[in-house]
Amino acid sequence: MNKNHRVPSNRSLSAVEVKSKFGAEFRRFSLNRSKPGRFDEFYGLLQHVHRIPNVELLVGYADVHGDLLPINNDDNYHKAISVASPLLRLFLQRTGKLRGSV
Repeated sequence: MNKNHRVPSNRSLSAVEVKSKFGAEFRRFSLNRSKPGRFDEFYGLLQHVHRIPNVELLVGYADVHGDLLPINNDDNYHKAISVASPLLRLFLQRTGKLRGSV
């Protein structure tokens, strides 16, 4: 038997690995594929992980073809989670607005 052959565990099938890029910094974390939550919770998590709580962001992800697609609502967020294999690559961009400003 080939020792290099790996069978994915149930844990790895239920988790989505996320690699998030903001500026020159990368962050990695995982999400539960079967219970990803809502987009606004995810958005807050991204701000927390990158330590940018008051920065408005544009969130995009690379699909299987390498195209950059937006994540800006629950539908787009759930689609990104469902197609992530094995990694969800996120690209964050500052919008120029501070959160809470008019």
